Amino acid sequence: MMKPSKPLSGRLAFLDWMRGLAAVIMLQGHTFHAFAGKEWREAAPYILSQFIGGIVPAIFLFLTGVTFAFLMASRERQGVPPLGRVLASLRRAGYLFGLAFIIRIQLYLFSLPYSNWTDLFKVDVLNCMGFGLGLMSLMAVFPLAERLRYSALLGLAIAAASPLASAVDWSGTPEILRAYLAPDARYFSFFPWASFLAFGIATGSLIRMVGRETLPRLMQWFAIAGVVMVVSARWAADIPYSLYPKSDFWLDSPWLILIKLGCMLVIMPFAWLWTEYGVKGFSWVMQLGTTSLLVYWVHIELVYGRWFHGFKESLDLPQTVAASIVLTALMVGLSVARSRWRMWLAAAPFLGLPQPKARPAAGD
Repeated sequence: MMKPSKPLSGRLAFLDWMRGLAAVIMLQGHTFHAFAGKEWREAAPYILSQFIGGIVPAIFLFLTGVTFAFLMASRERQGVPPLGRVLASLRRAGYLFGLAFIIRIQLYLFSLPYSNWTDLFKVDVLNCMGFGLGLMSLMAVFPLAERLRYSALLGLAIAAASPLASAVDWSGTPEILRAYLAPDARYFSFFPWASFLAFGIATGSLIRMVGRETLPRLMQWFAIAGVVMVVSARWAADIPYSLYPKSDFWLDSPWLILIKLGCMLVIMPFAWLWTEYGVKGFSWVMQLGTTSLLVYWVHIELVYGRWFHGFKESLDLPQTVAASIVLTALMVGLSVARSRWRMWLAAAPFLGLPQPKARPAAGD
């Protein structure tokens, strides 16, 4: 009789590496956006920087959905009833939602007296995470296999409904409601961005269903599915006919969602291969991935705050590249310091200090 496959547990290195890769792309993209001189903004390096940066929010949302699925599966494996699983999921969503407002308050206070109080309610990627995961906490009711199917269908439904959400007349609704729901280039609204959360929950549920021995085969299928998805969605986007009366490819197109999803399904197997066979010892990319939330918070203040206001939109291309390298190095240093601080706190019993509350692993 074949032995059962050993289940996956603990932090999964390839997810940290993939999250770290998104952080690296984010750091260079924001540096170019904030500091590159206006005369460089039509140049190929700037355009390429911003183009590849467009996948970063999708990766963060997708991976948040993956780890959200791990939380649901972990509670299910522990025998927690459906209502308890939903409440645990709601607490995680509430944590992200609350953190989004804490960051907004900090940015507002640090920018006084030039900040506007309306900035407190800007719908950024963390707001989308918290809001979207709060709604998707209901997926915890279902067992693992059903959660996978329903989450995938939900992701497709959100993507398909996004052009319809754009066509709705939102003029009579409060601005904050429009910001959370209606596709808008200024915000990370539920339509279409929450589709990546749903696809992440489906992917995380699938990863949870396989064991370590089966994971390599799953990564192969992810790579194949990703390539097929990118090619097929790109072909479909060029068809001169559409089911929608109006759709903006770069704002609400379901095909763009599927292209980005396909790219992520290709990146994930590469991340798995690299962490499984390529990385030996310390990986600065993976290190960034373990503290990506802290990196996001601190770099936003450094790049868009008043600290380097005199350099905004004034650097030439070599200076901007150098600035992005320096910022990345600073964030790696911050990440290492954060990890070592946690290790120091882990030894707190020897110092007579209270231990920190355990952080859930990415595989739980």
